[in-house]
Amino acid sequence: MRILGIDPGLTRCGVGIVDVDARRNLVLVDVLVLKTPATQPLAERLLDLKTGIIRAFETYEPERVAIERVFAQANLRTVMGTAQVSGIAIAEAATRALPVELHTPSEVKAAVSGSGRANKQQVASMVARLLNMSTDGLLPDATDALALAITNAWRGGGAAQISSATSATEGLTAAQQKWREAERLSRRRG
Repeated sequence: MRILGIDPGLTRCGVGIVDVDARRNLVLVDVLVLKTPATQPLAERLLDLKTGIIRAFETYEPERVAIERVFAQANLRTVMGTAQVSGIAIAEAATRALPVELHTPSEVKAAVSGSGRANKQQVASMVARLLNMSTDGLLPDATDALALAITNAWRGGGAAQISSATSATEGLTAAQQKWREAERLSRRRG
């Protein structure tokens, strides 16, 4: 199965592609970082990122998509950019009828390194080991995207899956269950 991981960001958007077999063995397919300059108008930046994301879908033909879910961050501008890019990726996956799962940073850290409190270097080091690759010269956005794909390969199939099913909370952490309930309530109000 081919999984495309996306670490959404307006300035740098990581895209990592891995293959996983039935025994959960991982193979690196590719990794890249889509970049837009902060001086470019927002609409143009989003269009450039959409073009790059579409190209990744068309080139690598994933069967599942994993995207980082950001719960909160002090910088509202960063959260907005991340949410906008996430929306593009989710919509493009839906266009292709691909399952999308959102994974929190702590879930990804725990899946890849064994600790939900691992730092970026520890995660990058484990990604390198798991995929038998060097992370020299790779931006954190690239290794984060690969870590998302790995998390999905090992924990996919229900964790925070985007779907119309709102009662499926088995296997979710308490925080993910609260998030699912908040999503359900917001759909009711909308």
